[in-house]
Amino acid sequence: MSIGRINRTKGIALAAITSTAVAAGVILIQGAADADPTPSLADAKKQVADLQHQAETAGESANELRGQISASQARVKALQTAIGKQQGQVDAVKRQIGSLAVAGYQTSGISTTAQLLLSTNPDQFLSQASTAQAFAGQQNSALRRYQLAQGKLTDLQASEQTELGALQAVQAKQNGFVSQLNANLDKAQKVLDKLSAADRKRIEEENAREAENARKQRPTRDSTRTSNDKSIPNIPASGRGAIAINAALSQLGDPYVWGAAGPSSYDCSGLTMYAWGKAGVSLSHSSKAQAGEGRQVSRSELMPGDLIFYYSPISHVALYLGNGRIVHAPRPGKSVEIAPMDEMPINTMVRPG
Repeated sequence: MSIGRINRTKGIALAAITSTAVAAGVILIQGAADADPTPSLADAKKQVADLQHQAETAGESANELRGQISASQARVKALQTAIGKQQGQVDAVKRQIGSLAVAGYQTSGISTTAQLLLSTNPDQFLSQASTAQAFAGQQNSALRRYQLAQGKLTDLQASEQTELGALQAVQAKQNGFVSQLNANLDKAQKVLDKLSAADRKRIEEENAREAENARKQRPTRDSTRTSNDKSIPNIPASGRGAIAINAALSQLGDPYVWGAAGPSSYDCSGLTMYAWGKAGVSLSHSSKAQAGEGRQVSRSELMPGDLIFYYSPISHVALYLGNGRIVHAPRPGKSVEIAPMDEMPINTMVRPG
């Protein structure tokens, strides 16, 4: 091979290597540009808070279906009880028909005329024939009762299947909201996983400190104050409102857990349901449902113990303490706490009971 040809071959190889390296560099640069950058601690906190709020919203949507599911389950149970009773009636009529059929068969082997001619006592036979006619009437009556009883049973069974289908549809919808809740919590965890170990520890310590500070604000059992924390002035509450407030404040520092209503964890509507339950007022486990379970009040009419609902559509609820503050279970990852009433957009206000 000539020297010129060798040099040309080396040049081609070098160009190919250079092109490959440049292409690889472009891919690496593009990959680095497409990769999610590590967020700052402040940005991570905001992203996590937003995702946790979205999880809470999905959780309250799932809670809203609790009432429908409970009512549907009650209807299914009532239908199943009715079906059991109706089946008993059908079985009883069937047994009666069976007895009549056997008795009828025993006298049906010979014609009525032949029986009369062969009878040694025609008068007695005619009397028996009259009884047989009545017997046939009983058979017809029993058959009619059976048809009615069986028809009612069929209707009840059809209603049960319809109700079961509706129940399964609502449960599937609720499961969808729960899946959304878990998906948002998973996304929040992925944001945290991008932080350094030191930053993750800092967030954990902040959350633990907030929960501990909240627990220190719990009212003492032998105190006449609403709270034993001197930074919280006496709350001018009375009656059932005072009972509800003290019940809620006694849970300060307890963790937010979706679907929980005590005794050691709560979601937002679970806390208000628990607190007002202690005051003898039954509320649904749903912020949207609770908004319709009382009398709406204006901001100027607010009294301690009233419920404040947030966002549109409603997805959060808190108890008003007075002095512009609330007690609530904020969102996943947080604990029951006292907060300013205006830190979230207010939708409506209601006085339960």
